[in-house]
Amino acid sequence: MATVTARAEKKVKEINYSWEGKDKAGKQLKGEMRAAGTVVVTSTLRRQGIKVTKIKKTQSGGKITDKDVTLFTRQLATMMKSGVPLLQAFDIVGRGHSNRALSKLLLDIKADVETGSNLTDAFRKYPLYFDALYCNLVGAGEAAGILDGILDRLATYKEKIQAIKGKIKSALFYPISILVVAFIITAVIMIFVVPAFKDLFEGFGAELPAPTLLVMTISDFFVAYWWAILSVLGGSIYGFLYAWKRSVPMQRVMDRLALKLPIFGEVIRKATIARWSRTLSTMFAAGVPLVESLDSVAGAAGNFIYYEATKTIQLEVSTGNSLTSSMAGTNVFPNMVIQMVAIGEEAGSLDSMLSKIADFYEAEVDDAVAALSSLMEPIIMVVLGTLIGGMVVAMYLPIFKMGMVVN
Repeated sequence: MATVTARAEKKVKEINYSWEGKDKAGKQLKGEMRAAGTVVVTSTLRRQGIKVTKIKKTQSGGKITDKDVTLFTRQLATMMKSGVPLLQAFDIVGRGHSNRALSKLLLDIKADVETGSNLTDAFRKYPLYFDALYCNLVGAGEAAGILDGILDRLATYKEKIQAIKGKIKSALFYPISILVVAFIITAVIMIFVVPAFKDLFEGFGAELPAPTLLVMTISDFFVAYWWAILSVLGGSIYGFLYAWKRSVPMQRVMDRLALKLPIFGEVIRKATIARWSRTLSTMFAAGVPLVESLDSVAGAAGNFIYYEATKTIQLEVSTGNSLTSSMAGTNVFPNMVIQMVAIGEEAGSLDSMLSKIADFYEAEVDDAVAALSSLMEPIIMVVLGTLIGGMVVAMYLPIFKMGMVVN
């Protein structure tokens, strides 16, 4: 027992080393290895016929993203379905991954499993990367002896959620990026271009048009207080995002507002319903009890309004109400969704029906994002044309006026 414990401690303390050396032919080689110390690296490479010339520790580095966890889940599911033992699968994925932070995380989880922990408990030690939904599904798979199938279902779920998040981000990225570019162009014109025209107009000796005077006044303000404008704008954005993340009332207000936006609101609502349905379908199909599933669904909803609605549904279902009547009472789900859930409950195929709802709304989001992109282009062109064109015309009005006087 003492030997096993000592080995486990060594595995936990393994760190990354980068090395350089020469093979038997004198060819320069370099690489990275995760080991308990430099002696282990040297002896391992010597057995491979490599003479080590330099070894140094490397930082675990890198950031573990949700995309990394999704890819790892798919790789683990594929290997387990192919008959690769769990620990060997972790070793293959962990040592072969380019992200050193993820590699360290997976090898640490492997060390926990080797010392007697089940996979669910090992995942629960890292809630930043493996949420309650993930751990609950893995726990259900371990309990039922169908871990490979559950991991496959979990990987599919995370891939679909990643896809729908990507579509929402792409829909929002275009207008936001255009607004940022418009602000930068406006600032450049106000700070550098308009003052040059102002120096030119000072020798005219005539009264300037009102639009020109307005633009020049704004330009003077930009030139004098550009640092204050940038500070206030940057501080406001940072404060807004900080409050949105940490203030529950702020989250409630902003999420409610997001659902009521004239162009984007319907897309966000459809994406939220698709994610909600997909999550509940995956949990229920894995054999997780409905009340427990709803707890994970609330956290995965992605919108505080649907989070609160799901918590209300969970409370009512736990007291004996049906899922259909509980959903209808929240007034946040379309009638079609409620009717399909009712059919699923009556037929005993709730997971299948929820999956069909998710498929339908994911397709709706695809179509909405495509239509949104087509709609936003002319709107943005009009806004930019009015803004930039208006400033240009205002600065050329005195020149046109002078030309008319000369003629």
